[in-house]
This record gives sequence, C-alpha cells and structure tokens, in this order.
Amino acid sequence: MTTSDIIIIGSGPGGYKAALHAAKAGLSVVVVERDHPGGTCLNCGCIPTKTLVRNAEVAETLRHADTFGFEPSEARVDFAKVMERKQQVIEQLRAAVGSLMQSPGITFVKGEAKFADAHTIDVDGALYTAKDIIIATGSSAKCPPVEGIDLEGVVTSTEMLEVSSVPRRLCIIGAGVIGMEFASVFSSLGSEVCVIEFLKECLPVLDSDVAKRLRQTIAKRGVEFSMQSAVKSICRTTAEDGTPQLTVSYERKGKTLQAEADMVLVATGRKPNIEGLCLEAAGVEYSPRGIVTDDDFRTNVPGIYAIGDVNARCMLAHAATFQGIHAVNTILGRTDNIRFDIMPSAVFTMPEAASVGLSEDQCKAQGIECEVRKSFYRSNGKALAMNETEGLLKLIVDTTEHKRILGCHAFGAHSSDMIQEVATLMNANAGLYELADIIHVHPTLSEILHSAS
Repeated sequence: MTTSDIIIIGSGPGGYKAALHAAKAGLSVVVVERDHPGGTCLNCGCIPTKTLVRNAEVAETLRHADTFGFEPSEARVDFAKVMERKQQVIEQLRAAVGSLMQSPGITFVKGEAKFADAHTIDVDGALYTAKDIIIATGSSAKCPPVEGIDLEGVVTSTEMLEVSSVPRRLCIIGAGVIGMEFASVFSSLGSEVCVIEFLKECLPVLDSDVAKRLRQTIAKRGVEFSMQSAVKSICRTTAEDGTPQLTVSYERKGKTLQAEADMVLVATGRKPNIEGLCLEAAGVEYSPRGIVTDDDFRTNVPGIYAIGDVNARCMLAHAATFQGIHAVNTILGRTDNIRFDIMPSAVFTMPEAASVGLSEDQCKAQGIECEVRKSFYRSNGKALAMNETEGLLKLIVDTTEHKRILGCHAFGAHSSDMIQEVATLMNANAGLYELADIIHVHPTLSEILHSAS
C-alpha cells in the first residue's frame, strides 16, 4: 500500500492545479487519472472548442474582407486541417500538464480509482491511502430521455469535436453555453444550423436582455432558433433526394413541428462523474446532481473533499481550479481571500458574451434595489475601427451612496476582458465612482465599461 498526504482523483483543471499547490506546500500527492491529463476541459471541452472558435473567427473575417478594403474570399474550409490544428493544440497542452504531474512531490497514477474505505483508494487492484482525499472527477454530457437519442448521427459535444466533416445541416438541442458556441462555430464553418431550446431565452446564466440581443445577432448570421420548444423524438427518415437524414420532432405552443438534419448535437447540460467511485464504501453523501459539500468543499466524511463539476456548485473550469486551491488551503489550515460569490464566466460565441455577479433579473427576483447603466459598442471608437459594433454592456450597481457594483453582463468583442476588470473591482468592493476615476486607455473597448460609469 502506498501512503501519501493527499490523494487527488482526476487531473483536470481542479485536480492538477490542486496537486501543484499542495506539492509546493511540501505535501506528498498521488494523482489518479483514468484518461489523459488535463481532464474534459483540455481534451474534449474548453480548449478544443475555443480552438475551433478561432478558426470560425478567421472564416468570418475573410468573408467580410471587403469591409477592410480587401477582395472578399469564399473562405472554403479545409476541415481536415482545422481538426489537425485542434489536435495539435490539445496534444501540446496535454504534454505540458503531463510534465507538471512529474513535479517533485507528485506521483501520477494511470487507472480507474474507487474507494475501498474513507482513506483508501483502489486503483485497478493497487491500494493507496492518505489522510485527505480530493475528488475531482469532473462531469460528462447529459442526454434527456428522448426517443431516438441513441441513433447514429446523434452526438454530444465530445463526439462533435471529433467529426470528420462539417455537417450540411446541424440541429442543436439546447441553447446553453455548449449549444450556443457550437451553433456559432459550425454556422461560420458552413453548416445550416437550427437550435431548439425548451426555455424562453438562451443562456439563462446571462441577463435576459443581453441574452436576447446576442441571440438576435447570431440569428442574423443565419442560425435559426426555436425557443420554448420541447423535443419529443428523433428518428431516421429519407430526404427528397433519397439520402438518409435525421428528423427531430418538437412541440411549440401546442403545435408539433419538425427539423431535418444530417447531424443532431445534444447540448442539454452535464452530469457529475460519480459512477464507479464506490462512494458508498466511504460513506460520502451524493445525489444525481453531484457530491454534497460545504463552502470549503468538504463532504460529510472528514478528510474527503469534492471540487469542480462533480459537486455541481459551479460547472466552470476556473471554478474547479480555485475550489481545488481552497480545499488544499483548508487542509493546510491556511486562510485565503478567494471570493466564490464573484465568479466571472464567458460564452465564446461570435460575438462573445460574459458576465459576473447579479443580473438585473436576479436583482428583481431577490427584491434588491439596483441601478442599471448601459453602454453600447456602436458608440465606441475602437469598436467602430474593428467593425465590431454589435454589443451591449449592462453595469448593475446598488442604490446606496457608494453605488457598489453588483454585477455586469455584456456581449460583444472582447466582452470577457471587460468582465474580468469588473470582477477585480468587485473583489475590492469598489463602487461606481472608483470605476469612474480609473483612467482607461483611448481608444480601447474597455472605454465601453468606463462609459457605463
């Protein structure tokens, strides 16, 4: 049996950063990984998706080259090269994480981990024990119980990142972050895209006004949206030209409608990876939603922690990273100033969207009096120069004399960069007047944020 100070199950952004943080503090760490280093984010999530986003951005720039005085290009996509580049990025980062897992103090173990008891992990028959164990196993795609969901050609984001060609017609079920990003990417790469969403608006994490305007902007590029629509079934049918196709039947306002596609992407959320961990052997409390933890990411069993997607508190890679760091600090008896109530997030559509803190909708729902300041990209010199005039920023502040910043929601070019500035201000408990007194470079997009102050 191998003994260490900490065992970490999973080497995604939460697991490997926690391991490095613990090792730098002098703890001995065993990291167990059943697949590639880097987890979902690096191998089949954030990184490959954003690589494709960049390809799509280039395609859009070429199509509108005449705006900048160049002959417009057909922008024919060599999809094999697109996917080759995506794989090169993955492999470079995967190798980097693998190298980090060879750092002093870290033992990297490849295999399937399961609990033997509260302090012992069985990895394919080999036993490892530690006083503290961090579960960082992430999540996987969740599919709804819809007839035909298992048909060939019906895929999740994982399979979508491995397709060999751009589908002529793509139907996406779900207008959350994953659905909207893939809609934006594959529309730019040449697919006819339709999106079917059960809710009234896309991207419920965003302010509804911002989400609506973003959806309308993407719709102008040819993406068809059907909101407040419930998918009933998927079946194989034959197109008029005799070729096989998939038909998605859905109900909207009492009417049964159909969408025909060559491929269907199911983007209806994610579920925690808890199967096979034998959590019962350790007595860890969990539900289908995830492992139950307190605000320090402790489970109900002393010495066992759960971070990242597996606890479902916030399914973001950077959330997992800082949860892991905080869990290790808790183990070390250290305090930190990490504010988990201030969690910036971004959606890399074209244009991108981002948010931090409360939205106007949430303030109304919670009975919080607020003041909303709006600023538009079309009034910004740099946005005009970039030909990126589609965009809106909403800054939400309280009604006290200090006018403390409660949140910010935006869509438009580089909106994630402006949101990060707001997150910094919120962490410092800054208000509207502090923002107004900060000199911003001219001309920059960040002046859009300053204008709101």
